[in-house]
Amino acid sequence: MNKSGLVSATFRNLTVEEIIALAIEGNLSGIEWGSDIHVIPGEFERAREVFELMRKAGLESVAYGSYYRVGEIQQVHSFGKILETAIQLGAPAIRVWAGQKSSDEATVAYRSDVIKDAKRISLMAKKVGLKIYIEYHGRTLTDTPESAQELMEAVAQENIFLYWQAAIGLEASEHLNSISRLIKWLAHVHVFHWEDTERLPLLQGASVWETYIAVFSGFSNSEIADRYFMLEFVKDDDKKQFLQDAHALNRLLAENTKNSSERLGS
Repeated sequence: MNKSGLVSATFRNLTVEEIIALAIEGNLSGIEWGSDIHVIPGEFERAREVFELMRKAGLESVAYGSYYRVGEIQQVHSFGKILETAIQLGAPAIRVWAGQKSSDEATVAYRSDVIKDAKRISLMAKKVGLKIYIEYHGRTLTDTPESAQELMEAVAQENIFLYWQAAIGLEASEHLNSISRLIKWLAHVHVFHWEDTERLPLLQGASVWETYIAVFSGFSNSEIADRYFMLEFVKDDDKKQFLQDAHALNRLLAENTKNSSERLGS
């Protein structure tokens, strides 16, 4: 099932309570909590408090959005501390980044380090029933569809998946190619609409997002019962704009569900 959500890092200036209220007002189903501001690794009591606030609000913690750099020796927080925080938060998964080098500058040895560490944290997460989501992001080993595919095939762990987002500066056809190439590993989606580096209302990109959502919806994965489309990078970091984007996203998802049902019934 497709669901709408919010990445908490979209509003680093808001409190946990304010973000939850905003998600409710936007009629969203879940939140990815970031580890940089809202739920800091090691603050287990706060993680439990956020879990309780989410439970009372009827919202799901989609994932714990860590900034763990897979394969890097120097880390701000150990993966073990991040994992325990995710457990206390009630998050079913942890988001990580595939190193901090782009695919074209990474050596064979560097890629090997990332793969080795990805397998290590995968096993740690698997022991407690959690998944790992690797961010599809620039200046990491998932900065191109080809490199991301190579990484996922090399890691080959059943509880590791990818996030997807529209890489800045590419055409819609290139985005669709990346979705098609990586679809069997793609879990959740970060949703925003940019032109070059300018943030724009999601409604202005509704037609292309309608296409993206349709492609995602055409592929089922038994390991991903719910796919979240989570808002990020709101124009001017404005709450009113966010609510408009939330309305646009919910409408796009509802229309996709309706169209899918009509196709199945025809």
